[in-house]
Amino acid sequence: MASSIGSAELPRLIWSFGERSWQLGDFPKLMGIVNVTPDSFSDGGQFLDPARAIEQCQRLAAEGADLLDVGGESTRPGAAAIEEEVEIRRVVPVITEVAKRVSVPISVDTTKAAVAERALDGGALIVNDISGLRFDSRMLHVCAKARAGVICMHMQGTPQTMQIDPRYADVVGEVTAFLSKRLVALEKAGIERERVVIDPGIGFGKTPDHNLTILKNISRLRALGRPILIGHSRKRFLAKILGRTLDEASAATIGVAVAAALAGADILRVHDVRAVRDALAACWAVLREARRETP
Repeated sequence: MASSIGSAELPRLIWSFGERSWQLGDFPKLMGIVNVTPDSFSDGGQFLDPARAIEQCQRLAAEGADLLDVGGESTRPGAAAIEEEVEIRRVVPVITEVAKRVSVPISVDTTKAAVAERALDGGALIVNDISGLRFDSRMLHVCAKARAGVICMHMQGTPQTMQIDPRYADVVGEVTAFLSKRLVALEKAGIERERVVIDPGIGFGKTPDHNLTILKNISRLRALGRPILIGHSRKRFLAKILGRTLDEASAATIGVAVAAALAGADILRVHDVRAVRDALAACWAVLREARRETP
């Protein structure tokens, strides 16, 4: 067991993708978000132009992103689905060019096997699938064949329905049970567990209270034995925490990132990489100093 910077003892978990492997369990990795879309909830339209998307990927890598997540379809509540060819045209040229320019691994954010396949051929190493690899029957085969890293997320419903009165008897227990079953299904399909990261799906079929309950109970998810990704950046529940509009709640993303890291999150998916990295580095420095002073 390795010592985390917080109070808990966390295991050093291995995450493999392509021919690379990371050891996780201390300072969290940061996944920089680049939405090549016209309608994503936070930055829709900003990076629809491929040149701007490529530039943003390079900027996030320079700011300290450990990996980049490139998506071409909005998954905000109520977003309409798009055709796979449209999604391919948006993301594949960006991923192909970025793979030539940066050394950090690239993830494609998609639920479509054809998009994942083309992105992996273009240089992506990871597939981030909000459906838990359920929406497209070919996705399991594509990821297994490419030996891709996989981010397997929980979502209640679909982006079109997920925020219509989501309910749980025990949100943490139900999310954990779902992810446990998906780990078994992925393994049966030839995707080794060491290639899988789990994501409880903050904001995907959850109320603000559900999100906070999950964040307070990350330790329960760690019982599944896989690294945990938290994707909370700029989401609406943060505005409710502060009682402000979302535009006024940017600092809440940073605060929740630090709290999630201390609770055991291994990867944080964020828009503002530099700000989150600086906050985490400062927090870690203080806690390391406090630990050295403890008799």
